[in-house]
Amino acid sequence: MPADASSAPGGDRPSPAALDLYAYAAGRSSFTAAEATAALGAPAEPPIAELVSAHLLQRVANPAAEGGPDRWSAVSPRAAAARSLAPLALRVRDTHDEMDRLRGLLEGLVPAYEAASAQRCLEQADGLELITDPEALQHLIGQLIASAEQEVLTSHPGGGRPTRVLEQAIGRDESLLDRGVRMRTIYQHTARYSRPTSAYVERVAARGGQVRTLGDGLMRMILVDQHTGIMAVRDDAAAALVVREPNVVDFMVQAFERSWVQAEPFSTTVGPDQARSISEELRQTIVRFLAEGLEDKVIARRLGMSERTCQRHIAEVMRAVGAKSRFQAGFLLAAAVRAPEAADRDGTAGTA
Repeated sequence: MPADASSAPGGDRPSPAALDLYAYAAGRSSFTAAEATAALGAPAEPPIAELVSAHLLQRVANPAAEGGPDRWSAVSPRAAAARSLAPLALRVRDTHDEMDRLRGLLEGLVPAYEAASAQRCLEQADGLELITDPEALQHLIGQLIASAEQEVLTSHPGGGRPTRVLEQAIGRDESLLDRGVRMRTIYQHTARYSRPTSAYVERVAARGGQVRTLGDGLMRMILVDQHTGIMAVRDDAAAALVVREPNVVDFMVQAFERSWVQAEPFSTTVGPDQARSISEELRQTIVRFLAEGLEDKVIARRLGMSERTCQRHIAEVMRAVGAKSRFQAGFLLAAAVRAPEAADRDGTAGTA
């Protein structure tokens, strides 16, 4: 039967013969191979060679020149470990030095890469690029708007914009308009009830910016000079897709223009007639959403209003149709929507 590799000389652990010899050597100041062979009852030369290789034995005298045998003595395991590990420690140190050298070399290339990458983003004429880092996205938006020469189109669903965002945008947008670049923006109707948003609109409008609002169907996007677009990413509000492919950018422009035609001018002083018109459009949109069976929070998000405000509007719609429950309201409204459609089909069939 073959011997266990772990107990053989040169294995991971000293062999049993080497362990016996080391115990023998540790108990005396020195010994010869013949003395160890006689004491242990087994040839001592192989375990001596094994222990010497492991730095656990050392030659203490060399009387061989005088014709006598070599004498050996045990070495402390800690001293043997220090001697055995020294080459490994040296290699580890050299490896760390090489890692630091390579890291420094590669880090030195980062500024050149980032500068070239930013330039590529500005000059690239086609393709799609997903950006998930909010800071990188804001930096890119700032670069694009600063480079605009003709027109910037923006579409922002979700009602009034946060004050912090407006404060960051106003200086940049006023500078844009002062350079003669046109700017058109679409918000949702509910943005009219946001004082910070109204104040922002008043300032950009004074410099020629145009702002309109729409009830629903807005797509969050920014378009610069009709060659670069940025659109929202589903399921990740912090990310965006940068679009430079001409056909996709053209599609985004056309979608914006369709929304722009349907939208109402954003006036910071809303008259009674306009207020009634906007309120009626919101009501009709809520009716449509209820007929589709959408939940309150979904309707609120689609209209850019708080869920509480949305629920108040829904309650008013329910009272108007005489519904006692949300389910009943949805059923009645769906039936009301289907009735005109059926009448239109019948009338068309009759004239065919």
